[in-house]
Amino acid sequence: MAGNFWMSSHYGQWIIGEERVLEAQQRDSKSLSVDDVKKLHIFFANFIQALGETNKLRQQVIATATVYFKRFYILTSFKSIDPFLMAPTCIFLASKVEECGAIPIQRLITVCSSLIKSRFCFAMTSDFIYRPQHVLECEFYLLEMMDCCLIVHQPYRPLTLYAENLGGPEVLNTAWHIVNDSLRCDVILTHPPHMIALSALHMSAVIHNNEYAMKWFSDLTISMDKITEVSEKIIQLYEMWRGFDEKKETPSILFRMPRPRSSHSGSLSGSRCSTPSTMR
Repeated sequence: MAGNFWMSSHYGQWIIGEERVLEAQQRDSKSLSVDDVKKLHIFFANFIQALGETNKLRQQVIATATVYFKRFYILTSFKSIDPFLMAPTCIFLASKVEECGAIPIQRLITVCSSLIKSRFCFAMTSDFIYRPQHVLECEFYLLEMMDCCLIVHQPYRPLTLYAENLGGPEVLNTAWHIVNDSLRCDVILTHPPHMIALSALHMSAVIHNNEYAMKWFSDLTISMDKITEVSEKIIQLYEMWRGFDEKKETPSILFRMPRPRSSHSGSLSGSRCSTPSTMR
């Protein structure tokens, strides 16, 4: 039933309420504000995007990896597993699930190390310390935390289907970028993918002043209030992102972020998390 969103684990287990998102954002409130947590997710979504692009992965794989990252930390604190390890682990697992072929794990480690030394040196001044065995063990915890719910329904397919009715590539192109950007907020956790697709198309139609597209939206049976609700979340993301000086603010946020307990054996077992029995 993975092909049907309404019969999938994505809908059944991984569409969660706004109150659950806020609860997760406040989990580490002793050291991080809600805005700090949102900025961390922007930063690590950028890091996952860079990892995926450097490894020449399809956007679908990168998007799935980003959702895995969000699912893990919606359930547990940043101190459970270092997000710098979780990010490549999500990429590694998503590459297998999306059937593009698993990335050679040593190459993934090498790319991580290279990116941190070049594009993300402001966030980590030391070398990337993790090795293939850490990624493999982290993958086990990720699978356990997600209850092996690996199929993620992304907005890209409904986006392209809806766009066939609108004519002209400019609306689709802009909407595609909006969907990519939306991975940096929590709408993929709180709303069905077709609603995110419709919201991105509506925002794009407004940007391009496309009267044909606006007429198409006026004829929809779906409530515009629901579409607007998603759009407002994405607009809030853009407002925060625009004011987020990543290179200046990220080091301070990472310094205050709760850290995993270290293990003398090099294992992650000291940071293992228990899986909650329910999401809702």
